[in-house]
Amino acid sequence: MTAAAKTSEAAGYARWAYRLRVSASARAALEAEWGRCRWVWNECVARSKKAHQGGETCGPAALDKMLTEARRITPWLREGSSVPQQQVIRDFCRSRSKALKDIKDRLPVRRRAGMPGWKKQRDAAPTLNYTRRGFRLKDGRLHLAGGIVVTVVWSRELPAGPSSVRVYQDSLGHWYASFVVPAQVEPLPGTGLVLGVDWGVRETATTTSDAHDLPYAGHGGKAMAKLGRYQRMMARRRASKGRPQSNGYRAAKRQAAKLHKKIARQRQDTARKWAKKVVRDHDAVAVEDFHPKFLAKTSMARKAADAAIGATKAALIEMGRKHQRDIRLVNPAHTTMDCARCGARTKHALPLSERTYTCTACGALSPRDKNSAHVMLVRAGPNPAGAEGIRPPGPPVREAA
Repeated sequence: MTAAAKTSEAAGYARWAYRLRVSASARAALEAEWGRCRWVWNECVARSKKAHQGGETCGPAALDKMLTEARRITPWLREGSSVPQQQVIRDFCRSRSKALKDIKDRLPVRRRAGMPGWKKQRDAAPTLNYTRRGFRLKDGRLHLAGGIVVTVVWSRELPAGPSSVRVYQDSLGHWYASFVVPAQVEPLPGTGLVLGVDWGVRETATTTSDAHDLPYAGHGGKAMAKLGRYQRMMARRRASKGRPQSNGYRAAKRQAAKLHKKIARQRQDTARKWAKKVVRDHDAVAVEDFHPKFLAKTSMARKAADAAIGATKAALIEMGRKHQRDIRLVNPAHTTMDCARCGARTKHALPLSERTYTCTACGALSPRDKNSAHVMLVRAGPNPAGAEGIRPPGPPVREAA
């Protein structure tokens, strides 16, 4: 899920994506529109950097004024619709504000949003945003401002009238339309059960219920041989710097992109099916608020990325919102060191090779990840205390949006 999609979810909205059938003329018009929007973005970056060097501020009003003046004196820019160009400025200001806030809050570098940078023609995929006045749906087709008409593959019916749409192209060259509609709520009957979830790489999710553990699927590992073959083909056929790539190189690159897309969809499908099962069987779920980015610098980086912990956690939160379940995110600090029964904390961090947790205070013996999953429940509140009536110490719990 993208950052914009998360924002929409938090505001009571959701994104519904559909494949587009784009003619040659419509494709040329979309790419030309993206060229104009990319110019606006890069101009915003340049103005922002210049203002920062001079100790000034460059807010939305100044950028809107810049766009108005640029459209007045530049016929090429004026040929396109002003709606996606204005949305580029909104997206730029939102990204910059997020980055400045993270710097002000002194978040660790690995958790900060980066400052907006240049969008290069070869690297940046086309993405166009239209508000309600910039598009309409008629006879099953999507009419965009500027006279661009594309056919939508209606794989499912929209639940309500969309308030905005994002038209984008993926790594395979396929075009999609992502509509923003009010989030649908489908309450499920209560079960009276609660669940604690601990993330890992040996098992993607270890829970307090053996029936709901999520084993490591290894979708990326199963496709590693094919992916390596395509990447070697790309390396052999790569043209020297400054020369266009051959048809063989582009064919191998497309095959690698298709395989990456297949792996991503397999991970998403596994995550959503597991999340639906968890939400259907439990009223409240305590989830480790785990940020797996730091694993990228460890020897477990490849397996951690293949486990797709972040995507699985996002799917669980989304499914809980949809079905009105209580999903609580628990700070993961010291969860592997606390005892779920008595609350005692070990005096030293446990090495990863030690898979059994033994409490020196009460003598409790349990698998390390199972103990952590029970600690999640204790900290979150659905299971307010251990067997001895003592809550393990730890930072406060924050509820998921």
